[in-house]
Amino acid sequence: MNQILGLFSNVQNITWQSVVMWIIGAVMIYLGIRREMEPTLLVPMGFGAILANLPLSGAITQAAGEIGPLNWLFDKGVANEIFLLLLFIGIGAMCDFTPLLANPKMMLFGAAAQFGIFFTLSLATALGFDIHDAASIGIIGAADGPTSIFVANHFGSKYVGAIIVAAYSYMALVPIIQPPVIKLITTKKERRIRMSYAANHVSKTAKIIFPILVTIIADLVAPKSVALVGFLMFGNLIRECGVLNSLSDTAQNTLANLITLLLGLTVAVKMEAASFLTVETLMIIGLGLVAFIFDTIGGVLFAKILNLFTPHNKINPMIGACGISAFPMSARVINKMGMDEDPTNILLMHAVGANVSGQIASVLAGGLILTLIK
Repeated sequence: MNQILGLFSNVQNITWQSVVMWIIGAVMIYLGIRREMEPTLLVPMGFGAILANLPLSGAITQAAGEIGPLNWLFDKGVANEIFLLLLFIGIGAMCDFTPLLANPKMMLFGAAAQFGIFFTLSLATALGFDIHDAASIGIIGAADGPTSIFVANHFGSKYVGAIIVAAYSYMALVPIIQPPVIKLITTKKERRIRMSYAANHVSKTAKIIFPILVTIIADLVAPKSVALVGFLMFGNLIRECGVLNSLSDTAQNTLANLITLLLGLTVAVKMEAASFLTVETLMIIGLGLVAFIFDTIGGVLFAKILNLFTPHNKINPMIGACGISAFPMSARVINKMGMDEDPTNILLMHAVGANVSGQIASVLAGGLILTLIK
């Protein structure tokens, strides 16, 4: 009898904090499966959160115990940024920069939509966060999970878990967050502005030169961003060069899926109840929402300002909201909003151009912060 009871002795080590984290993990799994919100990441993250908060879990390193496999993976894959860089190869291979090259002015919206990052950085500092933690929190607004992890990990932020959850949650919530914000600051007339798309020819040479040129410029502007930008652009180069199709397919599918799976499980080591269930976590989630909203506002208002100087060929202000990095989700949302206002007004290609520029701009913004904040 005593032996049977001994098998369940670990029950007494369960705490209410652990149960709360199990619930959080279950909610993430539910959102990934039932709501299909970033399932490739939320499901592994949710399961990892449960693993990391099981009492005396062999999945993570315990006090005076052997190294847990999740901690080992974090040290070997996330702490040295290898997982993130490999993931960026896959993301680069998925990106088609043709709409951007056909209409280069869309690059302006990628820059304008990073406003929320720097606004939130200042706000987080004012609320008492260390400058390095504040910078890590601000990057949530880029709607770029890997860059958020990269910056937070580089600065050694103790809030990595909360930052990761906030970054990927808001990426998944783009269809819920952006529409009401956009409608609040635009008129129906503005949302109905028609934009014709001229399918300007983009040569294969231009598509090959572009990733190389962006990498060189990134080094001149924000040297710290070169690793991320370089791997992102390398992924795009193998897509566009035309002689590495099998590698491009592998990067887009097998590599990206495998790294995303491991990343989701691994980051859960930063979601232990003791460090996650804090007032600061709630503040970070709130600040992440502020960053996301102000990035959207920044892009929309920039488009409206441009329209003051271009009375002809006006830009639909909603396009500015696509300057965030949530590709291609944001572009789809804006195209749907445009068609809701006018079923014959197709904004997709313009939106995609701004959206892929946001992918580049978010990484450059992260590198800029790493360069400016020592």
